[in-house]
Amino acid sequence: MASVAPEDIEGISAPAAAQLHDSVLTTIGNTPLIKLSNKTVNAPGVNIYVKCEQFNPMSSVKDRLAVGCIEWGEKNGQLKPGQTVVEASSGNTGIGLAMVCAAKGYPFVCVMAESFSVERRKLMRFLGAKVILTNPAHKGSGMVIKAKELADHFGWFRPCQFENEANAAIHETTTGPEILAAMGDRPINMFVCAYGTGGTLKGVGKALKGASPATQVVACEPDNAPLLYSEIPTEYGGPHESFVSPHPCWRPHLLQGWAPDFIPKLVSEAQALNLVDNVQHVGGDEAIQACKQLAANDGLLSGTSGGGTLAVALRLAQSAEPGTNIVCMLADTGERYLSTPLFADTPADMTEEEKALSAAPAAAAVPPAIELPEVEEGGAAVTFVNETNSANKIVVWSLQYCEFCWTVFGLLDALGLKGQYTVVNIDSFEYAKGNTGNKYRAALSKLTGVNTFPQVFLNGKFYGGAVDAAMGWKKGTLQPLLVDGGLNVTSADGKDFNGYEGDPFEFLPKWMTQNPLRSK
Repeated sequence: MASVAPEDIEGISAPAAAQLHDSVLTTIGNTPLIKLSNKTVNAPGVNIYVKCEQFNPMSSVKDRLAVGCIEWGEKNGQLKPGQTVVEASSGNTGIGLAMVCAAKGYPFVCVMAESFSVERRKLMRFLGAKVILTNPAHKGSGMVIKAKELADHFGWFRPCQFENEANAAIHETTTGPEILAAMGDRPINMFVCAYGTGGTLKGVGKALKGASPATQVVACEPDNAPLLYSEIPTEYGGPHESFVSPHPCWRPHLLQGWAPDFIPKLVSEAQALNLVDNVQHVGGDEAIQACKQLAANDGLLSGTSGGGTLAVALRLAQSAEPGTNIVCMLADTGERYLSTPLFADTPADMTEEEKALSAAPAAAAVPPAIELPEVEEGGAAVTFVNETNSANKIVVWSLQYCEFCWTVFGLLDALGLKGQYTVVNIDSFEYAKGNTGNKYRAALSKLTGVNTFPQVFLNGKFYGGAVDAAMGWKKGTLQPLLVDGGLNVTSADGKDFNGYEGDPFEFLPKWMTQNPLRSK
């Protein structure tokens, strides 16, 4: 490859200068406003600018709400040092709060319906939060009720995102002014935004209307849950505070984070302040198509939340006059939707076209294997392998970070044998000096005729690898060997093999083509 001199890259697009931060919290906000390509907009003379909230540290607009509500609680004495925070969330608010609470030292508990994407609960737990799952049939109102019950019972702090003015204030003081500053002298003819809690709608609406009264604020809601269109208001108060009863027009929709089964108080306040000029409706399929179009044409990855607002913006652009500027909110990243319908038709396997491309060049040579040392008969390596196999009922010869080795561990653990099998990681630091690990590997290979890992020995005899163990269990040939070795662990209710009745293929890597339980 030719060398590259500094002058060779002058003029190439470069990001803004990096900044030093004392905390992740000061990286929230100041997200970019990006002009979409003509290929995406497809409306001559009309400009669409997207406010890319996926550039926040936890990849969504809700990072702003999280820091705003927590710091409001601190400032007003409602949140005490070390106090647990609890909130109902479809995921993004929960992830934002998990980040803020981790940075500030507060325990956090999120209440979320089980129907929201698995990625969200895993991210929160990874950030140290606890996630309480509720019945999807109980909808958003059920999440709110459960969060309030927990707050009341344990004395926890609940930010009350659906009615907390701090939610709207953070957008009025950050998101709105950021849009105005980025647009400069360009008029903002339309601002397109969905409502979830109503914080963005009310806060940005106030900021834009205050500086540019002619700006049309367009609120978006699902076409199968048209709560605002129905003109049936939500009554507030009662034991649940956020609502008296769920909204009769709500139905399940694909737009995660949009429109709970009640109209949030902040949304009603935005309407009362005449901040909403127009209400538009969009379906899940249209939102998904907009996400795909955005990714393919502009290289931007958005979830269906942003896809829905973009779909509306694209629709409005078709009837707009040349010179119209539309600003559209993209609330989060598409990576948060990998297990949802957004990626349902995105394959994990190579497509036929990809296979054809791969086959086009001449077949490449197989990468050379490492050269194993000669096996010394009766030497230390052979002795170690034989003595280890003889002294233990189950031995798993393993590589430390091999998913197929983890398969065997998962199956043995499920059978109640955790702590009863011996693992020798031949690639561990322990065996690096003097090529000891490869000496063991060479001795094993000569003994079994197998070069791959894991290599499982039962009762002193070579059994096989990960797939052999899984197939042996399914065929019933593994069980007698375990019984012969005294390795049948009876469960508390008297069932053999710890009561395990699952499919051992669940422990094989989910990317493995031959795995019938693999991820598609």
